[in-house]
Amino acid sequence: MSEPSLAGKTSIVTGAGGGIGQAICLTFARAGAKVACLDIDLAAAEKTAAVCGTEALALRCDVSSEAETRAAAATSVSRFGAVYVLVNAAATDDRNGTILDISADEWSRVFAVNVTGAFLMSRAVLPTMIAAGGGSIIHIASQLGRVAAPARAAYCTSKGAIIQLAKAMAVDHAGQNIRVNALSPGAVETRRLLLRYGDMATARRVAGPKHLLNRLGEPEEIAQAALFLASDAASFMTGADMLVDGGYTTI
Repeated sequence: MSEPSLAGKTSIVTGAGGGIGQAICLTFARAGAKVACLDIDLAAAEKTAAVCGTEALALRCDVSSEAETRAAAATSVSRFGAVYVLVNAAATDDRNGTILDISADEWSRVFAVNVTGAFLMSRAVLPTMIAAGGGSIIHIASQLGRVAAPARAAYCTSKGAIIQLAKAMAVDHAGQNIRVNALSPGAVETRRLLLRYGDMATARRVAGPKHLLNRLGEPEEIAQAALFLASDAASFMTGADMLVDGGYTTI
């Protein structure tokens, strides 16, 4: 079987400056895609675009802003043409806490980026995707959208919402040849784990054994799953939540 290809296809990836988002951009670029790398941190997006090659574009975008998502989509289309793949990987940092510990503003910010950001970016991209005859949208969720963890109320709830958003969008847009899926990683070795554990060695020691494979995931492993969902290799797959969690949710 040949490797999944995105040759000549335009892709937009939000959260492109982060570990998983960056890995997805690089993997898509290697598969032949033209990649618009979006992040609220422009310098981080530029670093990602630089290593993706000449067919990559860095844009600053706060996905919680409708104006910025529309502008980023328009710029991407102007530069590369109709968008075939959208990956909503942007997620805000959130601190540990029950609903009694975190403020209403903190709760709202998590949803503004993790959920509303995917909604707004999808709204900005869908018209051109529909006009071009179809495409693939991937919402990066989490295994914690399926199961709960202590002091992660806002995050767990937002990721559960993302999984349901993928299903609802899949129903609404199947007739327009748009596939919509969620991709749920387990714990992956990125900067975000340092917020929970302080250093990666501690994260590996504490969180690794929670997975059946007894280790943390690598960003590249999630990126390969995203490439599958984005490509024609997943042409009969929509409305699904693809778990790449090392067996975390199995037991």
